[in-house]
Amino acid sequence: MADLPPDSATAPSGTHRIAHIALDEETILWRNADVEQERRVAIYDLIEENTFKPVRSAERGAKGPYRLHLGVRDGRLAMQISDEAEQELEMLLIGLARFRRPIREYFAICDSYYQAIRKATPAEIETIDMARRGIHNGAAELLMERLEGKVETDFATARRLFTLICVLHIKG
Repeated sequence: MADLPPDSATAPSGTHRIAHIALDEETILWRNADVEQERRVAIYDLIEENTFKPVRSAERGAKGPYRLHLGVRDGRLAMQISDEAEQELEMLLIGLARFRRPIREYFAICDSYYQAIRKATPAEIETIDMARRGIHNGAAELLMERLEGKVETDFATARRLFTLICVLHIKG
């Protein structure tokens, strides 16, 4: 799958950022319209604004922008980081065991949210959305913790990456 930036001409070049992101299609077994929309929005927002500095690559002189390919291999998040010429700079493997519960909770609250937006009161939707944001924020903090020393990133980028990690875990 090739997800391109909305307008790469407007993005600053040579900075520590993601300019292209793709998900391993073999990892994604199923997704509905709501999940597909979440994926599109996360990728669009991520490409528009992000901070992403792979520490080892930067120490070797890589400045980006980077191409990121996300997948799941043997229960670990595989983050293949390449330069604009698609030369692999490094492969990060992050254990996902600590993400099982946040992913499960995020799926459950998203299901509730999608049902609520179709038939609940605005107050009920707001309550569910606050819970959804709380789970999402906690998972983003966990991701930043797991990336410490490997990738320097900001909170907004970590939130969007967590959304994409969730997309990779949909089993149908």
